[in-house]
Amino acid sequence: MAEIPQIHDRSAMKLTPRGRIFHSDVSAFVPTDAPGVIDLARMAPVQPDGRRVDLVAMWERAAPLLETRDNDAHSLQALGIATALCAELPDADPVVTLPAILLHDIGWSQVPPHEVLGAIAPGGGRPELVRMHEVEGARLARAILTDVGHDPAATDRIVEIIDGHDTRTHALSIEDAIVKDADKTWRVTAHGLDVVMEWFGLDRAQALRLCASRVLDHLFTEPARALARGFIAVNSVAMWTQFTSLADE
Repeated sequence: MAEIPQIHDRSAMKLTPRGRIFHSDVSAFVPTDAPGVIDLARMAPVQPDGRRVDLVAMWERAAPLLETRDNDAHSLQALGIATALCAELPDADPVVTLPAILLHDIGWSQVPPHEVLGAIAPGGGRPELVRMHEVEGARLARAILTDVGHDPAATDRIVEIIDGHDTRTHALSIEDAIVKDADKTWRVTAHGLDVVMEWFGLDRAQALRLCASRVLDHLFTEPARALARGFIAVNSVAMWTQFTSLADE
């Protein structure tokens, strides 16, 4: 099968309404901030020296290295999942966790593009290429973190997490567990299913069964298991005929 391109059309997400059914404008009652709503700049945690983690600068440097197999969108959504998990697991250090998940897959940029999907395909895989992306990702991440002036001790821990985030079967720390869980949980999101469908030519029901079988029993934290079950359930309902037929009414 030829290399599958990036999925650039994400227009299914509604960002503006078609109109307004209610007679009055309620926008004045919408809060400026709300629990759980995050922004890449404002969500940045504070480092030991009092400076905020520069997630925006990290993203700007990482984005060109994340263009393979939709890793750019994957990494941003996994960052969102990791942020939610950090809120539920307060012992985790976001100064370590958030940069680690944002940068975890930059090493795929060093693997020949036509070999990337073969490295992770069900029923086979190329473990040497998976390991290659971890090693190269750790190297590239250290360079990015150093360039943006990230805390040196946190940098060492981030590099250690990235170097083994897929192949290591145990978690080194709660931060490592969150990175692993956020990475996997993304697969059962709506965007994760969209991407997996295109990777392997599966219909949505097949993609959901494949991803659910490779996610739910492989998570380290209870909040991630609850989140994944919620995604799986909602995406299941979205394919029920009782649900899809509503569009015709």
